Amino acid sequence: MKIAISGKGGVGKTSLTALLAQTYADRGREVLVVDSDPSPSLANALAFPDEVLAKLRPISEMEALIEERTGAKPGAAAGFFTINPRVDDLPDRFSAVHGGVRLLEMGSVETGGSGCICPESAMLKTLFTHLLFRKDDVLLMDMYAGVEHLGRATVAFVDAMLVVVEPTRRSLTTAKQIKKLAEDIGLKRIWLVGNRIRNQEDVKFLEQEAGDLPLLGYLPDDPGVIEADRQGASVYAQVPALKEAAERIADQLDELAKA
Repeated sequence: MKIAISGKGGVGKTSLTALLAQTYADRGREVLVVDSDPSPSLANALAFPDEVLAKLRPISEMEALIEERTGAKPGAAAGFFTINPRVDDLPDRFSAVHGGVRLLEMGSVETGGSGCICPESAMLKTLFTHLLFRKDDVLLMDMYAGVEHLGRATVAFVDAMLVVVEPTRRSLTTAKQIKKLAEDIGLKRIWLVGNRIRNQEDVKFLEQEAGDLPLLGYLPDDPGVIEADRQGASVYAQVPALKEAAERIADQLDELAKA
């Protein structure tokens, strides 16, 4: 199961990614999470300790490795290079593991999909397109905010996309833009997850305004999120209501994966 998590900036993509990752890890699944934000924060959401984080380095910054595998220096936009480099060893070599969750940081790169393509783009796209998983393994990609990355077809390989929304019109407008662009690159399985839901009125608003975007589940608005952040703890461990909500969403995903 390969899932991209997207949405407007600040809606809670990283929180949902961390919650689902820990949920699946606690169920005994092999979980790989990818932080594709240029300003990564997923490690903090998962409460990775500093000594574990010391192993992490964004793959896009590994110039020598990219040149070795593709035959061209990063930043090169012309000339010949390998567009399907070897990547099978990268998750084990450059990830960090905590709480049963394996984390990779992708880093900032101008990836191609339509338009130019560069060696670092080829490396990253090959990595996430061709990684082989066993039946019960889970890949979760925390995408950076907005819709521009979809225009470059950087998530065309995923099985499904979760679009995180708040109960606001602006959030839903972005979600509908994401849906259109995702469908343009052939991604049909797109679901909304409501975040910071305060009451039934918020649920009703999303149900009425979501249009043809199906709602997969909700995460409640809980003051414990702020306290967990201040303590450097994971929301999954600190906020029972969010843990339970994530478990329900994971159950729904598992059922949909069987369909």
